[in-house]
Amino acid sequence: MNNNIRFELSFKNISQLEDKLNFCKLNNIKNINIPCKGLIKKDLFNSTIKYISKNYNEFNVTYHYSLYHQYSKNKEKSYQDFFDFVKSSQTNKNYEILLVSGSNKKKNFDTVDVLDYLKKEKNLKVKLGIAYNPYLKKYYNISSERGRFKKKITTGLINSIWFQYGTDIKVLQNEVTYLKNVAKDELNLFGSLFIPSKQFIARFKFRPWKEVYISKKCLYSLENFFDFTTDLVSFYKKNNITPLIETDFSSSEKLDSVYSFYRK
Repeated sequence: MNNNIRFELSFKNISQLEDKLNFCKLNNIKNINIPCKGLIKKDLFNSTIKYISKNYNEFNVTYHYSLYHQYSKNKEKSYQDFFDFVKSSQTNKNYEILLVSGSNKKKNFDTVDVLDYLKKEKNLKVKLGIAYNPYLKKYYNISSERGRFKKKITTGLINSIWFQYGTDIKVLQNEVTYLKNVAKDELNLFGSLFIPSKQFIARFKFRPWKEVYISKKCLYSLENFFDFTTDLVSFYKKNNITPLIETDFSSSEKLDSVYSFYRK
């Protein structure tokens, strides 16, 4: 079952990371994602890569590389840091890269810019993942996502798309169909998945995440949220989209809650 699911780890230090990795091992979880946000950036992000590479080669890791959070001094230095990271991924075969601009795009240094720089590099064979938010146009009046996708895909460096979370499956279906038509090569598709809970709803109501659409129907009824999640899991299965669990799963009870949606 968990070969068709990915799990994102959240932690504050290497000790917490170790606990969660051991929990994954105990539960036969091999596919993990390491975000680049909050405390997980710069030194802790770099230490995490070294620690996992040295001690946990059995994992299939995708590292999220945030150009915003990893930015250092200037564009030139920041690009060189990313380029070195990409080169290391060619020799370290146990991880892949999801490149994201970050919560606040740097002027002239976002995903589109960096991919344009990267495609000019010689003797570089790398495939990267990119994020895609299907809900920007309808719910946030931002119409640039499709145009940005076209620029990214024409670099020839992309092998996966990672869909932002949202609760409008019709919008998601339209965007999945569009992306498949635009992309000449077959791409690996991944989709964000949150497991509903009273705690999750309370946190989101108190501090909504930027450009993440969750309907009032889900936010004001846990039962409706569960029903939607069942529908979203079904949609992911039908469209060969691998789910990425972004809520905490590091207890037997929480992990069973994740798997319950795959037993229906």
